[in-house]
Amino acid sequence: DIRRMGAASIDLCSVAAGRVDGYFERGLKPWDHAAAALIVTEAGGRFELFPADDTGRVLVIAAIPGIFERLSTLAQP
Repeated sequence: DIRRMGAASIDLCSVAAGRVDGYFERGLKPWDHAAAALIVTEAGGRFELFPADDTGRVLVIAAIPGIFERLSTLAQP
């Protein structure tokens, strides 16, 4: 089941709250994810930024620990 709430901050906080298992998106700006990254990690989740692709867009992945690796593999080219 894949869903988008419409705002990266809400999606990331949903991971932290345990309402969703994972989130990924390419092209976010630091202000879109900086505070939520702290919230996710403090809640026990995992958050990572992956290097920019050839268009210069970074990949953001956040998930509960049990699925982070699998989501990371699926989300990266």
